[in-house]
Amino acid sequence: MKRNLSIHILCWSIVLFLPLLFFTAPTSSWSLTVMRWLRSLGGPVSYMVIFYVNYLWLIPQFYFKGRKTAFFAINIALIAVMLGLMMGWWQVVNDWMPNEGQRQPRRGPRPPHAPMYFYNVFSLVLVVGLSLAVRLTQHWQHAEQARKAAEQSRVEAELSNLRNQLNPHFLLNTLNNIYALIAFDADKAQLAVNELSRLLRHVLYDNQQPFVPLYKEVAFMRNYIELMRIRVTDGVKIDTDIRIANDDATPIAPLLFISLLENAFKHGISPQGKGRIHIEMAQEQGIVTCAITNTNYPKRANDKSGSGIGLEQVSKRLELIYPGRHTWDRGLNADATEYHSRIVINSSSTDSC
Repeated sequence: MKRNLSIHILCWSIVLFLPLLFFTAPTSSWSLTVMRWLRSLGGPVSYMVIFYVNYLWLIPQFYFKGRKTAFFAINIALIAVMLGLMMGWWQVVNDWMPNEGQRQPRRGPRPPHAPMYFYNVFSLVLVVGLSLAVRLTQHWQHAEQARKAAEQSRVEAELSNLRNQLNPHFLLNTLNNIYALIAFDADKAQLAVNELSRLLRHVLYDNQQPFVPLYKEVAFMRNYIELMRIRVTDGVKIDTDIRIANDDATPIAPLLFISLLENAFKHGISPQGKGRIHIEMAQEQGIVTCAITNTNYPKRANDKSGSGIGLEQVSKRLELIYPGRHTWDRGLNADATEYHSRIVINSSSTDSC
């Protein structure tokens, strides 16, 4: 509001006082200059009146509320009044200060009034149009700001809902893994519970923040991989190529890649305990890459581990958090024996943690 008020004051100061520069001449006295300036004030004052009557009253009360016929009718009457004011101002000031030094009386016929009336009417119509243009621009800006605020609230609510879904989804899958371990190796199950406690610490605390340092997310993923190593047999080959520094604070959305890992261990291991999983992560100049490749063994019909919402959540979160700043390439190879998933995120525009 202060900025808008300053702009209004500056603009109207220019309109009102700029004529002084044109009325000032080396041979003119100050009183003569002021007298000429006062004679010219009828137009600027009329422009100011018609501008603010429209800006403050007619446009918000009539035009924006759909009463456009009344808006134009009132403006026609207002223009007629302002036209009379302009002519009356000139006459009153001219009668009040009739002499301009030694000016000789005008000789010959006076110029016709019609062109002057037309010029004044055209100027007043332009001022009405200017007032309408300014108000419409402000109206559009306010509507756009309200739309963006509503969109931001919707995005935040949807992200919160996704995080609330992700926690029980991840926990359910991990508990299923531990349940499977208990049946054949109690020591490994105990070790898995210890790993799970580390994972839950990250889920319960760091996941509540919109972004976490990349090194924390990588530590979480390493813990999850080690938890899976406890469960799988020696016939599953797990390779990791994680090129992330231990102090890399690049901001990243928490638990963004865990569903990819879950999917790789769910579909990359055969019922006979065979399979291969390759996990690669890197960060360079704010570009975070996570690529996972695994052998493809479709999920059995009686496999109840998870509900399949993980990858859908990843897609939604990427669109909400990194719109236009991510790519996700995924799919099977030609003979459907291998599945790949590669996410590349430009996190350089994200606020730091």
